[in-house]
Amino acid sequence: MYIVTGGAGFIGGNLVRALVARGEQVLVVDDLSDPARVAAGLGDTHVVDCLDKEAFREAVAAGRTFGAVRGLFHQGACADTLSTDRWKLWWDNYEFSTLMLRWALVQDIPLVYASSAAVYGRGHAFAERPENERPANYYAWSKLLFDRYVRLHASGPGSTVVGLRYFNVYGPGESHKGRMASTAYQAYRQATGEGLVRLFQGTDGFPHGGQQRDFVSVADVIAVNLHFMMSPEPRRAIVNVGTGCARSFNDLAGAVTREVGGGSIVYVPMPASLRDRYQSFTQADLAALRHAGYEAEFTPLETGIAHAVAHWNAEADPSAA
Repeated sequence: MYIVTGGAGFIGGNLVRALVARGEQVLVVDDLSDPARVAAGLGDTHVVDCLDKEAFREAVAAGRTFGAVRGLFHQGACADTLSTDRWKLWWDNYEFSTLMLRWALVQDIPLVYASSAAVYGRGHAFAERPENERPANYYAWSKLLFDRYVRLHASGPGSTVVGLRYFNVYGPGESHKGRMASTAYQAYRQATGEGLVRLFQGTDGFPHGGQQRDFVSVADVIAVNLHFMMSPEPRRAIVNVGTGCARSFNDLAGAVTREVGGGSIVYVPMPASLRDRYQSFTQADLAALRHAGYEAEFTPLETGIAHAVAHWNAEADPSAA
């Protein structure tokens, strides 16, 4: 059995579905206080059980083992990159994560966990080295602090401990994320609902809509997770998960509007609250990922958007699937 924290979320839900499709048994851990959100995240996926994250935390702290666990995918965290709730970020992204690491090490089971490219802040170097890590908000700091904890406490030989620094992930299963949904999904909702896509005006020397991000399909993210969890040899690493190719928001919006059959682009001013924290450019350095043994190619933006839009259309109108 595998445990997936955050298993009712966007990436976690996709991971659960991939595991179940492989014939694996899965225990989903998440905030179960909103049944509608859980249902949206998991759909009709058949899992062994669902356990509220607080009950899981208490059970782990008390030494419970949960039987024959083959691995822990730790995807559960506060995903609100704009949150200013320091206590929640500290508790969800650091304290809970350190507990997961300690438990996995004691149980001698593989741990693959979600980190974030937000740790690089507004820099332009994206190799996984301390000198490149310049978090610009509380969310990014909470992610970086756990990465540092991992470097200190899980650097020696033993079972797999791998941190995955996700860049801009998009794809099926994020309709419940609200304002934290990917830019790709927000563009889809705007294009299908209003006939337009809103992008920011130029910043940091980039033209309107010309800011560039590394947009990565959730299917590729799941493939990387499974690669490290199923590795026959233990791995200890923190690696980037992106395509290695930055694309502009104009490219993204263009791909979405083509797939939905039209839509104009409107450029709006960036809110003052974001200007000093906004990443106008990201591009994953994949050298460490390749060195760690992941060789598969990543999905090009246009191909990934076509796949995602088909799924988003089906999610919006299941009868048309």
